[in-house]
Amino acid sequence: MPHLTSVFTVRLLLAAALAGCAASPPPALPAAAHAALDRELAALAADPQLGMASLSVLAVRDGRVAYRGGFGSRHLPPEDAAQNRPVTSATLYRIASVSKFVTTLGVMRLVDEGRLALDRDASDYLGFPLRNPAYPDRPITLRMLLTHTSSLRDEGGYSWPADVALQGALAGNAAAWDARHAPGRYFSYSNLNWGVVGTVMEAATGERFDLLMQRLVMAPLGLRGGFNVAALPQADLDNLAALYRKRGAEGAPWQAGGPWHAQADDYRRAKPQAPAGLAHYLPGRNGTLFSPTGGLRISADGLGAILLMLLDGGRHKGTPFLSPASMAAMFASEWRYEPAGANGDTHHGLFTHWGLGTQHFDGAAGAGSSLRRGGGYPASGHLGEAWGLLSVFAVDFQRRSGMVVLIGGTASDPFSTQGAYSALSRQEEAVLSALHKHVLPP
Repeated sequence: MPHLTSVFTVRLLLAAALAGCAASPPPALPAAAHAALDRELAALAADPQLGMASLSVLAVRDGRVAYRGGFGSRHLPPEDAAQNRPVTSATLYRIASVSKFVTTLGVMRLVDEGRLALDRDASDYLGFPLRNPAYPDRPITLRMLLTHTSSLRDEGGYSWPADVALQGALAGNAAAWDARHAPGRYFSYSNLNWGVVGTVMEAATGERFDLLMQRLVMAPLGLRGGFNVAALPQADLDNLAALYRKRGAEGAPWQAGGPWHAQADDYRRAKPQAPAGLAHYLPGRNGTLFSPTGGLRISADGLGAILLMLLDGGRHKGTPFLSPASMAAMFASEWRYEPAGANGDTHHGLFTHWGLGTQHFDGAAGAGSSLRRGGGYPASGHLGEAWGLLSVFAVDFQRRSGMVVLIGGTASDPFSTQGAYSALSRQEEAVLSALHKHVLPP
C-alpha cells in the first residue's frame, strides 16, 4: 500500500495556499441566486417524498463562504412556540462519521508535535500487543488504523463503558478481527479503528480524548461544540438539533407516513450525563468513551471553518494549524480499490479511494462516490450516517470550493432510497445537486 506523499498533492496544496493569499475576495453569491437556493432547499427539506427532519448547509466557492442556510426545527414536533427553534448553519449536530475526519486532524497535530508516528507499532503507545490473532507477527500501525486496513472489524463491538479497558475488550474477541486478510492489505470500513486511534492519542499524551480534542482542534479553530455533550454549556445544548427517524426502536420498521422518533440528542427534558465511572477513568485505557468515530457535536459553520483552513494550506486566519507535510500526508492516496485484486470492501461502490482518515470522492460520472450528477467534481472529505443523520463534508482543492451538508433525520431508510447517480441517498443527492446548480463551480 503506498504511503509516500504525492508530489501532485504537495503542489496542489501549495497552489491553494498561494491563491488564498494573493487573490482578491470574489463577490458574494448574488442575492437572486441566494434567494433561489433558499427556496429550493426549503422545498427539499419540506418534501414528504424526501422526508428530512431538518437541514443545515454551507458552501464555499473561490476560497470563501458563498452560502449558508438552515431549514426546519431543532425539535419535532415542537411542544410549544418556545421550543420551535429554527435550524441555522450555526446549529450543532452530532455529525456521525465525519467525526473521524476531525479526529484525524487531532492525530496529525500530534504527528506535527512529534508525539505520534504514523508507521510505529501502535502497541508501543497502547502498552499491550495489538495483534490480529491470525497474524500475530504483523504489527498494526496508526497508518493502518487511519486507512481502515488494520484488519479490525466491528462485529465484536466498538464502544465500551469506562470500566472496560480496550485491552480486555479485544482479548479473546475473535469477532473483532478479520482472519482472512493480514493487516495493511485489505480495506474494510470499521468504526473500531477510531476507538483504537482515540486510545492511542490518550496514551501518547496522558489526556482524556474529549479534552485533548478541545486543546488540539476545537479551541485553536474557535469552534463551538465538542466530543463530550455533557460538557456543553447550556447555550450550546439549546442550539443542538435532535436527530430523528420515522421509526421507533432500532430494527423497527420504517413508517414514512408516521411520526418522527428522536434517536439522539433530545435533551429538552433532561440534561445529558457524563459516562458512568468517568471520575475514575485513566486516559489510555479506553478511548471509545467519547466516540472518536462519531461523537462530535459541531455546526455547518464550524465545519466550514475547517474547510477554509484546509483551503488555506493548513492555516487558520494566518496562524499555522497543520504543517504542509501533515496536510500533504493526510490527503495523499493510501488505498485505491483494485477490482482485479479484490483488495477491499467498497460498501456498494461508496468507498473506492482513501487517504489518512479521508475519503476521496470519485469525479467520474456514475461512480458510487460521485458528488455530482455527470461527475466532474473530485473532492476529499468524509460521509456520515447514524441515528437518522446524514452528513457530507467535501473539499475540492483544485477549484478551491467545498460543501457541508447536515440532514437531521430521514423519513425512510436511506439504504432503501439510493440516489440516481451514486451510492448516496436521494436526500443527499438532492441537496448536493442544488448546491452545484447555484453555488459551486462547473
